[in-house]
Amino acid sequence: MSDRGPIPPGWDENPTAWPKRLSLAARAFVGFVVAGYLTLYQFGVFPTVWDPFFPNGSPEVLGFTYPFPDAALGVLAYLTEIVLSFVGGQDRWRTMPWTSIALGFVVGFGAVVSVLLMIVQPVVVGGWCTLCLVSAFVSLTIVGLGMEELLATLQYLERVRTHGRSVWRALWGMDAGVTPVPASRKGSK
Repeated sequence: MSDRGPIPPGWDENPTAWPKRLSLAARAFVGFVVAGYLTLYQFGVFPTVWDPFFPNGSPEVLGFTYPFPDAALGVLAYLTEIVLSFVGGQDRWRTMPWTSIALGFVVGFGAVVSVLLMIVQPVVVGGWCTLCLVSAFVSLTIVGLGMEELLATLQYLERVRTHGRSVWRALWGMDAGVTPVPASRKGSK
């Protein structure tokens, strides 16, 4: 089976197709807006934070890392996800593997941090923050899309390695579109 089409071998659909990437970018934009609002509160731009369910808990949760505005890391992560969503074509799992790996790292790290923050809120701080939970939920809905793309890319790089080609060159897209040649056939006439 060849790696020349947009759908990875063994897959039913393309994990780097535009509809999936636009869905990821839209979700990341929602997270970006929420995290941006929370960051502005942490910087003192807003005197209070809107919270329909836990108005007394939000200041405690958002002040937990004072003076460091931890929501700013969420802004940076969501912005990175948005930018990476628009880099490369529909077959970037093989033409630009570094983008899929970077995206997988960012969404995976974001999901882990989100779970930890959901645990820290009630256990350590003793309060809840609705918008913090919304941001965490957004991160968890993004992780599946990013990990699917990462898996296709890692499978491609493994095929490249198995067939004796340079994984380093493939990682940076220098062998894009080249079907890996089996090592046993190299040099034969």
